[in-house]
Amino acid sequence: MHPARKVTGEIVQIVGGQIQGPIADQVKRRIAAWNDPRAKLDRQYRRSGRALTFWLIVLALLAVVGVLTLVNALPVAAGVGAALGFAGTSVLAVRTNMRMRDIDRRRRQLSAAPVRVPLPSRASAARLPMERLEDAEDTLRELLRQLDSAALTSVPTESVEQARATGAEAGAAIRAVSHQLQAVERARDTAPPLDRGPLVEGVRRLRAQLDEGVEGYCGLVAAAGRVLAESTATNPGQVLGDATDHLAGLASALRELSR
Repeated sequence: MHPARKVTGEIVQIVGGQIQGPIADQVKRRIAAWNDPRAKLDRQYRRSGRALTFWLIVLALLAVVGVLTLVNALPVAAGVGAALGFAGTSVLAVRTNMRMRDIDRRRRQLSAAPVRVPLPSRASAARLPMERLEDAEDTLRELLRQLDSAALTSVPTESVEQARATGAEAGAAIRAVSHQLQAVERARDTAPPLDRGPLVEGVRRLRAQLDEGVEGYCGLVAAAGRVLAESTATNPGQVLGDATDHLAGLASALRELSR
């Protein structure tokens, strides 16, 4: 093969790998951030704020016209027009302010909701474990919400809060391993064939760690489910506490490995 064509082919392979890997992931993250419900509400709130500022400026100008009319600096017709405009603009300003309050209320509601992290690509070994993690997080969130209700007084609030915090910490640690796995996969796909052996082994090892982390998280979900089913038992918090401690230790181990 001609040297120039060989170099061109290598450049095409490198660029193609970058488009399929880091650049594609960056584009997906930006699209997901733009379509995020909280981001949409933020944009609507800013637009409403600019509209309210405009209406307030118009109201101020109309008020000045009204004052000038009262001191006979302007004809009566101008004052009548200013009064009518003031009334109409006041309605628009009030409606815009009410819209901003409604958007702000919806933003506060979304603040309590979890932010969805985009899943890995379907070709990634991290896809299935992260799908399981998302399902487990949703289930745990609902279970802990019910365990924290006033009707289930046999479950200590401290145990529920500890389980909730540990679940969030473990989820973050598992996602860190997922990001590592995806990075190693991209390196494997762009590396020369003779250098892929250690990267293939790295993907296998990280996938095993990811599976172990998700299994531990699902263990906490199962414990929370048993506690909810046996909420009238003598000490239902013991089962939840043991699972929480186990998951906390697993999350700590995952963080150490990811470093």
